Amino acid sequence: MKSKFQQTLHAVALTAVLATLGTGAALAQSKPWHDIGRDAKPAEIKAWDIDVRPDFKGLPKGSGSVSLGEEVWEGKCASCHGTFGESNEVFTPIVGGTTKADIERGRVKNLEEGSSYPQKTTMMKVATVSTLWDYINRAMPWNAPKSLSTDEVYGVVAYILNLAEVVPADYVLSDQNIADVQKRMPNRNGMVFYEPLWRVDGKGDVKNVACMKDCPTDAKIRSSLPGFARDAHGNIQEQNRVIGPVRGADTTKPAPTAPLTQKISVAAPVVVAQAAGGSDAKALLNSNSCTACHGVNSKIVGPGFNEVAAKHKDKAGLQAYLIDKIKNGGAGVYGAIPMPAQPQVSDADATAIAAWIAAGAK
Repeated sequence: MKSKFQQTLHAVALTAVLATLGTGAALAQSKPWHDIGRDAKPAEIKAWDIDVRPDFKGLPKGSGSVSLGEEVWEGKCASCHGTFGESNEVFTPIVGGTTKADIERGRVKNLEEGSSYPQKTTMMKVATVSTLWDYINRAMPWNAPKSLSTDEVYGVVAYILNLAEVVPADYVLSDQNIADVQKRMPNRNGMVFYEPLWRVDGKGDVKNVACMKDCPTDAKIRSSLPGFARDAHGNIQEQNRVIGPVRGADTTKPAPTAPLTQKISVAAPVVVAQAAGGSDAKALLNSNSCTACHGVNSKIVGPGFNEVAAKHKDKAGLQAYLIDKIKNGGAGVYGAIPMPAQPQVSDADATAIAAWIAAGAK
């Protein structure tokens, strides 16, 4: 027969075992990601939550006049989009193709079937003014997105709307009157709602009979880029921004004729030249968005870097001249399209890029 002490000791041990088993069961039932990460802080959410909805929820307070927008446009937008939104050889027009009658009824006639209007512009297609505001605020200008102040964004939108005759030249667009402007958008009633696409049990709007398995071996690709068009804008592979994995083809070379039998992989890094001081020149071109307008060996919006190097190869003080053009811009050297100033490029980057171009841009 156990003593009272032994009985007490046995009870304590049993309690400890049951407690351990209970803890193990609780741990086994918890999700494997239970203790990973943390809740986002309000300031972190606010930094990402910048979208503006069609009902204007999320639109910040502010205002901007047409004249302010014109000033910003000339300095930061016209080099890519044209002084009057007519664009140039690279970007499609923003303004054009709409009429006062379109503004009255909210449907753009030039979008109707059978129209012979040559180009679909932004103002023809966009249905909500919030889309313009949101996109400009997020992504423009191309070489320095999110650098415009709230009032500058209002001003740029007001300038575009004035070019499209939606608002007068003395108009000041603001968070207080933007809903009134929405009532004058030329294509505000042009959005299409196809109910079956929104129903869980609905049917699609097309019937696809394409082969999905056991396809005939003589199947042909019916959509391809013609050979003469592959190099229309230079080597597309070199124009990829080096942010994350990218895929791309060297469009200066003919398209492959053999079938692709291997899994597509991320394109190998381009072998780059070394600028003065050991800097990676082409990486600097990409990180500073220079390749948005210039190819290495071909013209895009502005001349190719090899063209710049060849044109000025015997110029005295070439490196200092190039640094000045990078930082302060210029016009008239390569045609009517101006080179906008790039003050956001650091002195070190500008020096390295200029040295690489002066050395032949190879």
